[in-house]
Amino acid sequence: MKTNYLKIVLHYFLWLLLFVYPIASLNSQYLIYRNWLSLTSIFIAFYLNYFVLVDYFFLKNKKLQFYVLNVFLIIILYILLSNIISLEVFHPSINGEQIREIRSGAMTTVQVILPIILGVGMCVGLKVNAHLNKNKLLLQEVKQAQLNAEIKYLKYQIQPHFLFNTLNNIYALVDESPYLAKQSIHTMSKMMRYVLHDASNNKVPLVKEIEFLERYIDLMQLRVSSNLTLEKNFPIINQPIQIAPLILITFIENAFKHGIDAIKDSHISINLEIEKNQIKYSVINSSFPEKEKNTDSGIGLENLKKRLDILYPNNFNLVTKEENCSYIALLTLKYKK
Repeated sequence: MKTNYLKIVLHYFLWLLLFVYPIASLNSQYLIYRNWLSLTSIFIAFYLNYFVLVDYFFLKNKKLQFYVLNVFLIIILYILLSNIISLEVFHPSINGEQIREIRSGAMTTVQVILPIILGVGMCVGLKVNAHLNKNKLLLQEVKQAQLNAEIKYLKYQIQPHFLFNTLNNIYALVDESPYLAKQSIHTMSKMMRYVLHDASNNKVPLVKEIEFLERYIDLMQLRVSSNLTLEKNFPIINQPIQIAPLILITFIENAFKHGIDAIKDSHISINLEIEKNQIKYSVINSSFPEKEKNTDSGIGLENLKKRLDILYPNNFNLVTKEENCSYIALLTLKYKK
């Protein structure tokens, strides 16, 4: 609405300037009238094209009809102007030089027709440019809608994956420790509230994402064997950092699911640091190659990679590798302050 208002004001100002200019620059009433007459013809051709001909013919690929109609329009305007110019007010009885200018038929034709053609051309240029900008915005909206739909789809893939993993842990506790199972259900309800409500937003405070990770780690530790060594380091956040939700959970899920053995010594090391406008996040866990063959560890990481490509294009670095019997996952993420 504001853009349309500014456009109207701009049109009004420019035409007012064009009609006032002859008064300020010419000292002959005859020349002022003639300039006004020429401007009026340009005005009629411009806005007839602006509001009707360009939209209904040129932009709808009916260019032949558009050109034919404009030829007729120019001919009609030329005939009208020729008849009006023949009136006495445009033929002063003194100043023979001006009379000779009027009687020069070829010069008069060019002076009348050329400005009209230029006005029509300018109108077409403005309308085509506006049409292209509008289509560009629509295309951007469509692409954004597609990206939002894909993000939602990827996020919905995470939710059941997370839910099943957590329920499996609680199920295992029901017989072993009903009290711990009860506590776990309470913790899980808080986590699901975050997944279903807070995580539905495009961005969440990093503090909340870390709280979610802490709860998940506590829940997973309830049923792991004593041969697991767990180290975690989360910073105290004293600035309003916002990130995409459920970006950090994948590494930890994979670590608990694939990096722990019932008999062999296992380890998980989780570290998150904030440096300037970057989040440096790493999870290092035991690697058991014979176990990995029968798991789907790549699915969560593939989902994460797709989400990062959409949400943080050219603003992240994701590395996963195996080294010294350990699986290493590293993520460097740039965020806007």
